[in-house]
Amino acid sequence: MIPVITNCRPVLPVDTSPLGNPAQADATYVGETTCIGCHQVENSHWSHTLHARVFRLNPQDELQARSCEACHGPGSKHITEPTNKSKIMAFTRTSGSSILQQNAMCLQCHRGRERIYWPGSTHQVHDLGCSDCHNPMAQFSRNGLLKKESISLTCFTCHQQQRVQFRKRSHMPLLEGKISCVDCHNPHGSNTTPLLKADTVNQLCYQCHPEKRGPFIWEHAPVRENCLNCHLPHGSNHEKLLSVARPFLCEQCHTNRGHPNDLLTMANMPSGLRPDGRLMNRSCQNCHAQIHGSNHPSGVRFHR
Repeated sequence: MIPVITNCRPVLPVDTSPLGNPAQADATYVGETTCIGCHQVENSHWSHTLHARVFRLNPQDELQARSCEACHGPGSKHITEPTNKSKIMAFTRTSGSSILQQNAMCLQCHRGRERIYWPGSTHQVHDLGCSDCHNPMAQFSRNGLLKKESISLTCFTCHQQQRVQFRKRSHMPLLEGKISCVDCHNPHGSNTTPLLKADTVNQLCYQCHPEKRGPFIWEHAPVRENCLNCHLPHGSNHEKLLSVARPFLCEQCHTNRGHPNDLLTMANMPSGLRPDGRLMNRSCQNCHAQIHGSNHPSGVRFHR
């Protein structure tokens, strides 16, 4: 069918949309007052949300003006069989509606912009529903109508490994509230594999670390290639989010000539039996201080 254009935004009628609930194909709208007659508790929670204020006070089109039925579809069949959940669009895993159908209801209004990459994204491919992260029926979070009180706690519901990483000794300041998951990732889809909000890892890191961008006269190849060659993005038990402690991180590449070729073991560390002066303080960076790149004419070895 051809979408009806209202306020420069296509609106797909719920009862005839190919992604809608087939059980509602011949249903008719009954009005918000009828819904509230049975769902008084749900209404008391929903009335505080942004959706309720927009739908009731300033609807942008005919669909939003239908209030409850804008999301749940026409309710005439639900009234005749209130115990049959397949007669209404319910946003649960146990309802008669598929995740694709449920998400289609949300995408009637929330299409485009940050959700332009939702089709084919890893969350969409793994059958994640909007209601798995959002709860539009209550105001639990400050914004976004999330199921948890914050973005990060919502993400941690599934991403338990990242929760553990953020609790390591060196970590991004997420638990302190200075950043959130969506500062780096777009959960609704991206053209990058880990749902980054930039084309590459380095471009994303440069948004907060512009001093590492360059250009430099003398560039450090692994730095230029990918920040993750040396750093872990969420948390590490080594300083500076390093994937391996210094000097062992440097020795993974620098073993071809000169003093980097010397085998440095735990015994050579400051607390070891035979401490090596090159491992005190910042180890290799005691001398190679500008390890991300140097603009000094004599900085070929990143000494200055």
